[in-house]
Amino acid sequence: MADDEMILLDYWVSVFGMRVRIALAEKEIKYESREEDLLGNKSDLLLKMNPIYKKIPVLIHNGKPVCESLIIVQYIDEIWNDRSPLLPSDPYQRAQARFWADFVDKKVAPRPGVLWGKGEEQEAARNEFLETFKILEGELGDKPYFGGETFGFVDISLVTFACWFHAFETFGKFSMKAEFPKITEWAKRCMQRESVAKSLQDPQKVDEFVVEYRKRLGLE
Repeated sequence: MADDEMILLDYWVSVFGMRVRIALAEKEIKYESREEDLLGNKSDLLLKMNPIYKKIPVLIHNGKPVCESLIIVQYIDEIWNDRSPLLPSDPYQRAQARFWADFVDKKVAPRPGVLWGKGEEQEAARNEFLETFKILEGELGDKPYFGGETFGFVDISLVTFACWFHAFETFGKFSMKAEFPKITEWAKRCMQRESVAKSLQDPQKVDEFVVEYRKRLGLE
């Protein structure tokens, strides 16, 4: 598959796009990244390749689009199955990995109120965020990674939020290290991997993005 054409429609600060970048890096797959302007006009290519949701990320493999970050990561794992696996081979463990990745999508991803909300809305979002991470802290336990000894699917689904942690702390008024020491150490461990370190954004740049977006919403 050395001659395969790989194009990733992405946005620099997207936690979902970062998931795909990590998976591609883990499999050592070369690709062309095309930055979308999600705060402005979406490209014709994005609208053509993802006409239903009109969102990034979209991986275009030899002209065929694959949408939704977790689906893309699984697709990459299945196509390049001769390289380091991202999902366990055992059916039960694989099902568990998919469950927890889905939990991250449903419970962590839809928490913009911590950053963009105010008053009671922000407080409620903050409490839900903390409760969600208490569950994740318990699931991680004393394991190096969510799947045990090996970095994998659940780690990819969650670690991209690590570069947003400081922003969540700033506007949610809490400390990740104090509240979730195991998650904090896990994130540091993941960042030691080249695939993660080169795929995640600088937290300071994320903070600047959040501040600018809050200004657009009239919150600053």
